[in-house]
Amino acid sequence: MPQAAQWSYLMDMDGVLVHEEHMIPGAGEFIAELNERGTNYVVVTNNPIYTRRDLRARLLATGLDIAEDRIWTSALATARFLHSQRPGGTAYVIGEVGLTTAMHEAGYVLTDRDPDYVVLGETRTYSFEAITTAIRLIDKGARFVSTNPDATGPSRQGLLPAAGAVAALIEKATGKKPYFVGKPNPLMMRSALRAIGAHSESTLMIGDRMDTDVIAGLEAGLATILVLSGISTLNTVEQYPFRPSLIIDSVADLIGHTADPFRS
Repeated sequence: MPQAAQWSYLMDMDGVLVHEEHMIPGAGEFIAELNERGTNYVVVTNNPIYTRRDLRARLLATGLDIAEDRIWTSALATARFLHSQRPGGTAYVIGEVGLTTAMHEAGYVLTDRDPDYVVLGETRTYSFEAITTAIRLIDKGARFVSTNPDATGPSRQGLLPAAGAVAALIEKATGKKPYFVGKPNPLMMRSALRAIGAHSESTLMIGDRMDTDVIAGLEAGLATILVLSGISTLNTVEQYPFRPSLIIDSVADLIGHTADPFRS
Protein backbone atom coordinates (compact mmCIF):
# COMPACT_ATOMS: atom_id res chain seq x y z
CA MET A 1 0.00 0.00 0.00
CA PRO A 2 1.12 3.62 -0.55
CA GLN A 3 2.95 5.33 2.27
CA ALA A 4 3.51 8.98 3.12
CA ALA A 5 4.88 10.75 6.17
CA GLN A 6 1.84 13.06 6.21
CA TRP A 7 -1.16 12.52 3.95
CA SER A 8 -3.20 15.32 2.40
CA TYR A 9 -6.77 14.52 1.38
CA LEU A 10 -8.84 15.39 -1.67
CA MET A 11 -12.41 14.15 -1.43
CA ASP A 12 -15.61 14.27 -3.41
CA MET A 13 -18.70 15.67 -1.70
CA ASP A 14 -21.83 13.86 -2.93
CA GLY A 15 -21.69 10.17 -2.09
CA VAL A 16 -18.66 10.64 0.17
CA LEU A 17 -19.71 13.22 2.76
CA VAL A 18 -23.38 13.80 1.97
CA HIS A 19 -26.22 12.03 0.17
CA GLU A 20 -29.39 13.84 -0.89
CA GLU A 21 -28.92 16.70 1.59
CA HIS A 22 -28.10 14.35 4.48
CA MET A 23 -24.72 13.70 6.08
CA ILE A 24 -23.36 10.21 5.49
CA PRO A 25 -22.92 8.54 8.91
CA GLY A 26 -19.40 9.07 10.22
CA ALA A 27 -18.59 12.00 7.92
CA GLY A 28 -18.78 14.52 10.74
CA GLU A 29 -16.34 12.58 12.91
CA PHE A 30 -14.06 12.03 9.92
CA ILE A 31 -13.86 15.77 9.15
CA ALA A 32 -13.44 16.57 12.85
CA GLU A 33 -10.47 14.21 13.03
CA LEU A 34 -8.85 15.83 9.99
CA ASN A 35 -9.31 19.25 11.61
CA GLU A 36 -7.98 18.08 14.99
CA ARG A 37 -4.87 16.61 13.39
CA GLY A 38 -4.27 19.72 11.26
CA THR A 39 -4.52 17.58 8.13
CA ASN A 40 -4.44 19.38 4.79
CA TYR A 41 -7.64 18.60 2.87
CA VAL A 42 -10.09 19.97 0.34
CA VAL A 43 -13.52 18.92 -0.88
CA VAL A 44 -13.48 18.67 -4.69
CA THR A 45 -16.81 18.80 -6.51
CA ASN A 46 -17.83 18.91 -10.17
CA ASN A 47 -20.86 20.98 -9.16
CA PRO A 48 -20.28 24.50 -10.56
CA ILE A 49 -23.66 25.95 -9.55
CA TYR A 50 -22.75 27.24 -6.11
CA THR A 51 -20.04 29.50 -4.73
CA ARG A 52 -17.83 28.18 -1.96
CA ARG A 53 -19.85 30.23 0.53
CA ASP A 54 -23.07 28.65 -0.73
CA LEU A 55 -21.62 25.13 -0.50
CA ARG A 56 -20.33 25.78 3.02
CA ALA A 57 -23.85 26.81 4.04
CA ARG A 58 -25.36 23.71 2.40
CA LEU A 59 -22.85 21.47 4.19
CA LEU A 60 -23.52 23.23 7.50
CA ALA A 61 -27.22 22.44 7.06
CA THR A 62 -26.30 18.74 7.07
CA GLY A 63 -24.13 19.20 10.17
CA LEU A 64 -20.76 19.34 8.40
CA ASP A 65 -18.56 22.32 9.28
CA ILE A 66 -16.11 22.82 6.39
CA ALA A 67 -14.38 26.16 5.78
CA GLU A 68 -14.80 27.94 2.45
CA ASP A 69 -11.12 27.57 1.61
CA ARG A 70 -11.53 23.79 2.02
CA ILE A 71 -13.92 23.64 -0.96
CA TRP A 72 -12.88 23.49 -4.63
CA THR A 73 -15.36 23.42 -7.51
CA SER A 74 -15.20 22.81 -11.25
CA ALA A 75 -16.25 26.46 -11.68
CA LEU A 76 -13.15 27.66 -9.81
CA ALA A 77 -10.95 25.21 -11.72
CA THR A 78 -12.42 26.39 -15.03
CA ALA A 79 -11.92 30.07 -14.22
CA ARG A 80 -8.32 29.45 -13.10
CA PHE A 81 -7.63 27.42 -16.26
CA LEU A 82 -8.96 30.18 -18.53
CA HIS A 83 -6.97 32.81 -16.66
CA SER A 84 -3.82 30.75 -17.24
CA GLN A 85 -4.62 30.41 -20.94
CA ARG A 86 -5.82 33.91 -21.76
CA PRO A 87 -5.60 36.39 -18.85
CA GLY A 88 -8.22 39.11 -18.90
CA GLY A 89 -10.21 37.38 -21.64
CA THR A 90 -13.89 37.41 -22.49
CA ALA A 91 -16.50 34.67 -22.27
CA TYR A 92 -20.13 33.94 -22.91
CA VAL A 93 -21.25 31.91 -19.89
CA ILE A 94 -24.19 29.58 -19.43
CA GLY A 95 -24.35 28.87 -15.71
CA GLU A 96 -25.29 29.97 -12.24
CA VAL A 97 -23.67 32.29 -9.72
CA GLY A 98 -20.93 29.82 -8.78
CA LEU A 99 -19.53 29.99 -12.31
CA THR A 100 -20.15 33.65 -13.08
CA THR A 101 -18.61 34.71 -9.75
CA ALA A 102 -15.52 32.57 -10.38
CA MET A 103 -15.14 34.01 -13.88
CA HIS A 104 -15.42 37.58 -12.62
CA GLU A 105 -12.91 36.92 -9.84
CA ALA A 106 -10.51 35.55 -12.46
CA GLY A 107 -10.68 38.89 -14.28
CA TYR A 108 -12.93 37.81 -17.12
CA VAL A 109 -15.49 40.00 -18.86
CA LEU A 110 -18.77 38.21 -19.59
CA THR A 111 -20.23 39.13 -22.96
CA ASP A 112 -22.10 37.78 -25.96
CA ARG A 113 -20.12 39.92 -28.42
CA ASP A 114 -17.31 37.93 -30.06
CA PRO A 115 -16.10 36.29 -26.81
CA ASP A 116 -12.85 34.35 -26.62
CA TYR A 117 -14.71 31.43 -25.06
CA VAL A 118 -18.15 29.94 -24.62
CA VAL A 119 -18.20 28.43 -21.13
CA LEU A 120 -20.92 25.93 -20.33
CA GLY A 121 -21.74 25.09 -16.72
CA GLU A 122 -24.74 23.75 -14.85
CA THR A 123 -28.01 25.59 -14.47
CA ARG A 124 -31.37 24.69 -13.02
CA THR A 125 -33.15 25.99 -16.14
CA TYR A 126 -31.27 25.63 -19.43
CA SER A 127 -32.49 28.29 -21.85
CA PHE A 128 -33.01 27.36 -25.50
CA GLU A 129 -32.16 30.95 -26.38
CA ALA A 130 -28.87 30.81 -24.44
CA ILE A 131 -27.93 27.47 -26.01
CA THR A 132 -28.69 28.88 -29.46
CA THR A 133 -26.48 31.90 -28.73
CA ALA A 134 -23.68 29.58 -27.61
CA ILE A 135 -23.98 27.53 -30.80
CA ARG A 136 -23.78 30.64 -32.99
CA LEU A 137 -20.78 32.05 -31.09
CA ILE A 138 -18.88 28.75 -31.31
CA ASP A 139 -19.74 28.55 -35.01
CA LYS A 140 -18.17 32.00 -35.40
CA GLY A 141 -14.95 30.90 -33.71
CA ALA A 142 -15.36 31.09 -29.93
CA ARG A 143 -13.52 28.29 -28.12
CA PHE A 144 -15.80 25.80 -26.35
CA VAL A 145 -15.12 24.94 -22.69
CA SER A 146 -17.36 23.13 -20.20
CA THR A 147 -16.97 22.92 -16.44
CA ASN A 148 -17.66 19.18 -16.25
CA PRO A 149 -18.70 16.20 -18.39
CA ASP A 150 -21.46 14.82 -16.13
CA ALA A 151 -24.38 13.87 -18.38
CA THR A 152 -26.94 13.82 -15.59
CA GLY A 153 -27.40 15.08 -12.06
CA PRO A 154 -29.66 13.96 -9.23
CA SER A 155 -32.85 15.55 -7.97
CA ARG A 156 -35.66 14.44 -5.68
CA GLN A 157 -37.81 13.87 -8.76
CA GLY A 158 -35.16 11.83 -10.59
CA LEU A 159 -32.36 12.49 -13.08
CA LEU A 160 -31.73 15.94 -14.53
CA PRO A 161 -29.77 16.73 -17.71
CA ALA A 162 -26.39 18.18 -16.77
CA ALA A 163 -23.54 19.95 -18.54
CA GLY A 164 -22.30 16.89 -20.40
CA ALA A 165 -25.69 16.30 -22.03
CA VAL A 166 -26.08 19.93 -23.08
CA ALA A 167 -22.47 19.98 -24.30
CA ALA A 168 -23.29 16.99 -26.53
CA LEU A 169 -26.18 18.95 -28.03
CA ILE A 170 -23.94 21.94 -28.75
CA GLU A 171 -21.18 19.70 -30.13
CA LYS A 172 -23.67 18.01 -32.47
CA ALA A 173 -24.85 21.39 -33.76
CA THR A 174 -21.38 22.93 -34.19
CA GLY A 175 -19.07 19.98 -34.82
CA LYS A 176 -16.79 21.41 -32.08
CA LYS A 177 -15.82 19.29 -29.09
CA PRO A 178 -15.73 21.02 -25.70
CA TYR A 179 -12.75 20.93 -23.38
CA PHE A 180 -14.01 19.60 -20.05
CA VAL A 181 -12.10 20.94 -17.03
CA GLY A 182 -13.78 18.97 -14.22
CA LYS A 183 -13.28 15.37 -13.17
CA PRO A 184 -12.11 13.02 -14.61
CA ASN A 185 -9.68 15.56 -16.11
CA PRO A 186 -6.58 15.37 -13.87
CA LEU A 187 -6.28 19.13 -14.41
CA MET A 188 -9.06 19.46 -11.83
CA MET A 189 -7.02 17.45 -9.33
CA ARG A 190 -3.86 19.46 -9.95
CA SER A 191 -5.69 22.76 -9.54
CA ALA A 192 -7.10 21.50 -6.23
CA LEU A 193 -3.61 20.45 -5.10
CA ARG A 194 -2.29 23.92 -5.90
CA ALA A 195 -5.20 25.51 -4.07
CA ILE A 196 -4.11 23.86 -0.79
CA GLY A 197 -0.37 23.66 -1.49
CA ALA A 198 -0.28 19.85 -1.50
CA HIS A 199 1.87 17.44 -3.52
CA SER A 200 0.60 14.45 -5.47
CA GLU A 201 3.09 12.02 -3.89
CA SER A 202 1.56 12.50 -0.44
CA THR A 203 -2.09 13.12 -1.37
CA LEU A 204 -4.98 10.70 -1.70
CA MET A 205 -8.34 11.09 -3.43
CA ILE A 206 -11.52 9.74 -1.83
CA GLY A 207 -14.45 9.28 -4.19
CA ASP A 208 -17.56 7.21 -4.83
CA ARG A 209 -17.20 6.90 -8.61
CA MET A 210 -14.69 4.85 -10.57
CA ASP A 211 -15.34 6.80 -13.78
CA THR A 212 -14.58 10.25 -12.36
CA ASP A 213 -13.02 10.29 -8.88
CA VAL A 214 -10.78 7.23 -9.02
CA ILE A 215 -9.51 7.69 -12.57
CA ALA A 216 -8.93 11.42 -12.02
CA GLY A 217 -6.91 10.68 -8.90
CA LEU A 218 -5.00 7.90 -10.62
CA GLU A 219 -4.09 10.04 -13.63
CA ALA A 220 -3.01 12.89 -11.35
CA GLY A 221 -0.60 10.55 -9.53
CA LEU A 222 -2.60 10.28 -6.31
CA ALA A 223 -3.39 7.31 -4.11
CA THR A 224 -7.11 6.58 -4.35
CA ILE A 225 -9.82 5.35 -2.00
CA LEU A 226 -13.22 4.25 -3.28
CA VAL A 227 -16.11 4.46 -0.82
CA LEU A 228 -19.19 2.30 -1.39
CA SER A 229 -21.54 4.91 0.08
CA GLY A 230 -22.37 6.48 -3.30
CA ILE A 231 -22.49 5.38 -6.95
CA SER A 232 -19.92 2.66 -7.58
CA THR A 233 -20.17 -0.86 -6.15
CA LEU A 234 -17.77 -3.79 -5.88
CA ASN A 235 -19.25 -5.09 -9.14
CA THR A 236 -18.54 -1.74 -10.76
CA VAL A 237 -14.86 -1.98 -9.84
CA GLU A 238 -14.49 -5.22 -11.79
CA GLN A 239 -15.62 -3.48 -14.99
CA TYR A 240 -12.52 -1.26 -15.11
CA PRO A 241 -8.90 -2.08 -16.02
CA PHE A 242 -7.68 -0.03 -13.04
CA ARG A 243 -8.36 -0.33 -9.33
CA PRO A 244 -8.38 2.09 -6.40
CA SER A 245 -5.62 1.77 -3.82
CA LEU A 246 -8.25 0.91 -1.19
CA ILE A 247 -11.97 0.11 -1.10
CA ILE A 248 -13.98 0.87 2.06
CA ASP A 249 -17.66 1.07 2.97
CA SER A 250 -17.54 4.79 3.89
CA VAL A 251 -15.31 7.46 5.37
CA ALA A 252 -16.44 6.18 8.78
CA ASP A 253 -13.93 3.36 8.24
CA LEU A 254 -11.09 5.91 8.28
CA ILE A 255 -11.93 7.33 11.70
CA GLY A 256 -9.08 6.68 14.10
CA HIS A 257 -6.39 6.22 11.50
CA THR A 258 -6.53 9.14 9.06
CA ALA A 259 -2.78 9.51 9.60
CA ASP A 260 -2.26 6.01 8.18
CA PRO A 261 -5.31 5.17 6.03
CA PHE A 262 -3.64 2.22 4.26
CA ARG A 263 -2.69 0.28 7.35
CA SER A 264 -3.71 -3.36 7.20
